[in-house]
Amino acid sequence: QVQLVESGGGLVQAGGSLKLSCKGSGRSFSLTNQGWYRQVPGKQREMVATINLNGRRDYAESVKGRFTISRDNAKNTVYLQMNNLKIEDTAVYYCNVPPNRYTASDSWGQGTQVTVAS
Repeated sequence: QVQLVESGGGLVQAGGSLKLSCKGSGRSFSLTNQGWYRQVPGKQREMVATINLNGRRDYAESVKGRFTISRDNAKNTVYLQMNNLKIEDTAVYYCNVPPNRYTASDSWGQGTQVTVAS
């Protein structure tokens, strides 16, 4: 599996912004699709945003127009810029690399807490 380390979470007021970072290990990280997911207690983990090797981006309907996923292959890092945050964005955010030609299973980071206060 790929080792993933997230950072950038924290406490922010509604309407504010945060930028999450996820640094991956290994040469193959830049050769894989990547994504961000989030989870709140008692609910299933849900996709927030994904980016593939060609730069195609997909977003959950709830974050379209507010969140932007990007990647810097030279730094082995994927980002999630979150603007106009809402209370319902409060969750633990996880970086993900799906199964690919280099790893047979999903790789997940440890998660970073994002709390949006009113």
